[in-house]
Amino acid sequence: MSREKGQVTSADEEKKVDPKKEVLSWIFYIAFVVLATWLILHYVGQRTVVDGSSMNDTLIDGDNLIVEKLSYRFGDPERFDIIVFQPYEDSSEYYIKRIIGLPGETVRIDEDGNIYINGELLEEDYGKETIENPGRASEEITLGEDEYFVLGDNRNNSTDSRTERVGNVSRDSIVGKAWVRIWPLSSIGLLSHQ
Repeated sequence: MSREKGQVTSADEEKKVDPKKEVLSWIFYIAFVVLATWLILHYVGQRTVVDGSSMNDTLIDGDNLIVEKLSYRFGDPERFDIIVFQPYEDSSEYYIKRIIGLPGETVRIDEDGNIYINGELLEEDYGKETIENPGRASEEITLGEDEYFVLGDNRNNSTDSRTERVGNVSRDSIVGKAWVRIWPLSSIGLLSHQ
């Protein structure tokens, strides 16, 4: 079959690509990837690394976690959730602790290391040791409508709501809920909160 001069076959048409359209296509693709990544890291989740021993034995130094940010946009943090928060304004530092007291509750730790919520003994087994220093919680602490009382699981080696440095944690300072451990591989899996 013969073709006339100047006629182009479909294979030839595929080879001819407009370079301007190709460059624009790549620019839009890269912009989309950057925007999607920013949205995910800002609103959905982020990776964080545990630094220190305040959450032993639940989390250990060097654990890599994914912190999810969505659940607290649609619901409230719950008792025993493991959260990541900024301990004070204008801080680039993040802490990871467990929620013990909820907004509006009173929290007190007695001289025997027992935790009381609204005057009733809290039944929990996250802290393996008896609390030696109740700190500011030796007196009853009443939480505000957007405040949480947090403790590290390693109760005698944790800077948490018992100290003036951290104090009550405001809802606005909570980054998200620790969701899954991604490193080390031997410990990979969802984190238990309740």
